[in-house]
Amino acid sequence: MAAPGFWDDQESAQKTTGELSALNGALKPLASLSRSADDLEVLLEFAEEDDSAIREIEQHIELIEGDLEQVELKAMMGEPEDICGAYLKVQAGEGGTDAADWALMLLRMYARWAELKDFKVEELDLSPGEEAGIRNATISIRGPYAYGSLKGEVGNHRLVRISPFDSAGRRQTSFAAVDLMPIVDENLDIEINYETDVREDTYRSSGAGGQHVNKTDSAVRLTHLPSGEVVQCQNQRSQHKNRAEARKMLTARLYQIQKEERDAENAAKRGAKSRIGFGGETIRHYVLHPDQYVKDTRSGHRTGQPDAILNGEHLDGYIEAYLRWSITT
Repeated sequence: MAAPGFWDDQESAQKTTGELSALNGALKPLASLSRSADDLEVLLEFAEEDDSAIREIEQHIELIEGDLEQVELKAMMGEPEDICGAYLKVQAGEGGTDAADWALMLLRMYARWAELKDFKVEELDLSPGEEAGIRNATISIRGPYAYGSLKGEVGNHRLVRISPFDSAGRRQTSFAAVDLMPIVDENLDIEINYETDVREDTYRSSGAGGQHVNKTDSAVRLTHLPSGEVVQCQNQRSQHKNRAEARKMLTARLYQIQKEERDAENAAKRGAKSRIGFGGETIRHYVLHPDQYVKDTRSGHRTGQPDAILNGEHLDGYIEAYLRWSITT
């Protein structure tokens, strides 16, 4: 990074700085633990001569335990793609306008969670709901271990609340689904023949209208004919940039499929996706009325702060609980 001309190639420079951030994220906690162990050894020697050092030892051990938990979590994310960023997609399910609003609430929750971690968030595609919210949307979250942290969020999410769209003020249940793909290195050995295997469609990006409406077909939709996978991108005014991002997304999706084919258990989980509504498998319940709590159906982790969680706070508790649960199942 100190070499002359390092920043001349912005894309290459950003990739290198990203690699440095990921390496520091893995190595610095280990170095901190090593230093803490040395400090603890010194404190134990003091305690042999002075009992007043015992309280300081107890406080030091508490700090070490916290650091150790973070290192353990990183160790649980041992798959090659876990360190990558992620493409996160939210889709509204059963529940009408409430489901569209719920999908938007989930999208904001993950975007806020990423921002609190200083990750880069970018909207790639969004289809608004008829009255409110969204029907589906895709964002990119770029930061170390974004994919590994969020992989347990894949599945159906259920919301129970007093509907703001019901004039009678009745309780409403709505559903939305989350899907995830790793932002993998585009140099991976994923063969895609864009001339014969991919159909490209262009269309006008959605917008607020008026002077800001997009008057050119800049949005790009790619359909991989052999697999039937579809990706699309419309966040840039340039069709060329949208095409480049869509191709990255397609590479990521095909990589994900290949990984699942190598892992029969994960392939079964994703291959038989349940409906996004009643009768489908729900991974998490968000209840705002009459009680207030959020409960994960797999790990059993439950808290009584749904507003904070929907604001992106305390979501790490559910992420950590899932990771610990996943290594015991």
